[in-house]
Amino acid sequence: MQNIEEIYKEYSTTVYKYLFCLTQNRDISEELTQETFAIAVEDIKKFRGECKLSVWLCQIAKHLWYKELKKSKKSVNVSLEEVNDNILYDESLEELICEKEEKLKLFKDMQKLDEKSREVMYLRMVGNLSYEEIGEILGKTANWSRVTYYRAKQKIREENKDEK
Repeated sequence: MQNIEEIYKEYSTTVYKYLFCLTQNRDISEELTQETFAIAVEDIKKFRGECKLSVWLCQIAKHLWYKELKKSKKSVNVSLEEVNDNILYDESLEELICEKEEKLKLFKDMQKLDEKSREVMYLRMVGNLSYEEIGEILGKTANWSRVTYYRAKQKIREENKDEK
């Protein structure tokens, strides 16, 4: 087994990217990455090697994020600064509102998916991770990630086609 410094150097970026996909916040992602490795140091003897170390670390990170959500009961809001910034870039308020509504609809539709499909979609769309990276994080193959993403997209399209 590698020492914790080597593990941190090798996997901290992966854990951070994963958390950033979930949180959409750099500060929270950095903080949770540090907490993840603190827990890993304490619980390294519990790691049985049944999965990749990166998968185990991302599972710790995911549980920390869920705890954080429960603690803060966080909701996604658009700040006034964000609206002003977008208006300054010649976007009309109507376009901004429509874009936000479309994103909200997409995220609502994603919540209807099973957990693995939803997680693949978040990692791919929000985190811009490759299928290989997604597969590594979730302990699956790149092909599984690709197929899961495609099927999730198809399911959302089918549900939206019925609504029109």
